[in-house]
Amino acid sequence: MNKKIVWHKVLENKNELADNRVMTVNAGYKQIALSHFEGKICALDNRCPHQGGPLGEGSIENGILRCPWHGWDYHPCSGKVPGYDDGVEAYAVEERDDGIYVGVPEEKPHETTVSDIMAETMVNWGVDTVFGMVGHSNLGLADALRRQQNKGNLKFIGIRHEGAGAFAASAYGKLTGKPAACFSIAGPGATNMFTGLWDAKVDRAPILALTGQVATQVVGTGNFQEVDLVRAFQTVAEFNHRVQNNSKHTELMTLAIKHAILKRDVSHLTFPDEVQEIPAGDEKAQTSEGRIASLKIAPPEESLEKAIGLIQKAKRPVIIVGHGARFNMEAIVRFAEKLYAPVLTTFKGKGLISDTHPLAGGVLGRSGTPVASWMMNESDLLIVLGASFSNHTGITPKKPTIQVDFDPLALSKFHKIDAPVLGEISVTVSQINERLGNNINTTDQREELARRWKIWHAEKQKRLLEDRGKGLSSISVFDNLSRLAPGNAVMCVDVGNNAYSLGRYFECKQQSFLMSGYLGSIGFAFPAAMGAWAATRGTRPVIAVAGDGGFAQYMAELTTSVKYDMDIKLILLNNNELGKISKEQRAGRFDVFATSLHNPDFSEFANSCGALGIRVTQKDELENAIQKTLNHKGTALLEIMTDVALV
Repeated sequence: MNKKIVWHKVLENKNELADNRVMTVNAGYKQIALSHFEGKICALDNRCPHQGGPLGEGSIENGILRCPWHGWDYHPCSGKVPGYDDGVEAYAVEERDDGIYVGVPEEKPHETTVSDIMAETMVNWGVDTVFGMVGHSNLGLADALRRQQNKGNLKFIGIRHEGAGAFAASAYGKLTGKPAACFSIAGPGATNMFTGLWDAKVDRAPILALTGQVATQVVGTGNFQEVDLVRAFQTVAEFNHRVQNNSKHTELMTLAIKHAILKRDVSHLTFPDEVQEIPAGDEKAQTSEGRIASLKIAPPEESLEKAIGLIQKAKRPVIIVGHGARFNMEAIVRFAEKLYAPVLTTFKGKGLISDTHPLAGGVLGRSGTPVASWMMNESDLLIVLGASFSNHTGITPKKPTIQVDFDPLALSKFHKIDAPVLGEISVTVSQINERLGNNINTTDQREELARRWKIWHAEKQKRLLEDRGKGLSSISVFDNLSRLAPGNAVMCVDVGNNAYSLGRYFECKQQSFLMSGYLGSIGFAFPAAMGAWAATRGTRPVIAVAGDGGFAQYMAELTTSVKYDMDIKLILLNNNELGKISKEQRAGRFDVFATSLHNPDFSEFANSCGALGIRVTQKDELENAIQKTLNHKGTALLEIMTDVALV
């Protein structure tokens, strides 16, 4: 039975293609090698049958069309190979009044593929955002993601570097507790994602990594861009599998997402090239219905009683919350108000309680305030919720301690804890609160907290006067930003002196803070801001805070932000130095070495990308510049020339 021929306009007129020239055109989804030969237009299948070379990128020599990849010859109009019985298919061409048309057989309707049902399963589980880069070894899966986007189920954000995509997905998971996906080709595209994946892993953020892979038949042969990705991802991925032609495809995707959510970890699936377009047959997409249980786990009775006993004996308890408590703060604040207990946060937990709350004690540790450390040191009981005891956190091991966490390995991880309690934080805190009733005898510490804040505010005012004539001080930046930043903003913080200064000087309202916590990876802030923008879909202001060293690592992503009309504001502290590293070198009695930076004018770079770029060099310009930046609709960068010593 003859197939129906469909005609596609490919040129306005034949003069668009010079005589004895060839070009590639599209007739629907069919690529055509279009040539102008001996006065007429001819059309051949664009794909050389030997290695798949694009004939439309070849050349006509002595009346013969030569493949650009391996030099095989074809007649430009018939597609025949001189001296051989093979060739490529030729298609009918019509020269009409309104242009040149090529007739190709009607295309078959799209047949649902393995990639289609896996992508549908992914969105059924709530994965609605993919950060990635499309390339030759992931085209079948990319096409399935495109179809989900066209249905309104998915947002695909094409990034400039896969590392930025992984950071963005990590930030998405930290903010929402749900996984986003990062997506790459085989080989270097996949390995570029490693830093962002490790960031998610060590900060317990769910994330899904999807990688293309070279065809299975050439794995192990040293093929172009071949890396054994299952082995490569073995250290970072909790769930790590190759999709095969006989896999239970939708079950594999279900398990990948389930592991990411429940383990708060990295899941990785790699898709060999030939598997991506296998017809799905009767296999259907899965949903999450009936596949995941409630995570509101109550603590064991014995642990609960021990914790309650310690609280009943305490006069000056303090509550310390970390990033792991971010979804439980309503119950925690009620608990704190009952105990009149100050609430201190780790740096990763900054913003979980507003600094305007009468029980807020600020941030502990190296990026913290004297208020928090004073209240901890004067306490007689620490109630630690969703926080670790790393050196940066600064939680003393010398006080009686209750620790609550969902992860049994996190409990008593570094030293003995008086009352380790395994349970979901809000459930545990609510049960303790209920059991205590009125049987408490704690001191109201609000007045003392207010005094400590007053002392710290006076110290900050003194530091605001510091000026060496070598740029603005960090405190002046964050003093202004504290007053001007929207109270509900998502703040994405980089690594370096800019982060220490923000932790110390920025006084938060209801902002959320995202950072590369345990990995401490420079370059995190701006890609994270893209993840935060995607997670909130523009419903919350997003502000990135970075130093010149960090932003320069992924500065090309400014074009991504402009392309997708992301409403992101970058506050960039430029001191032309890796200032934190210089400080560490001096502290270690080393010479300062290789920390100076040669920077562009970042504000002009932003303007050239289509964003708003502003540069500030004087203190009296700062407030208006911050206000103008925050008021701008779209992507904006405020470059502030700062003094490396005034942090």
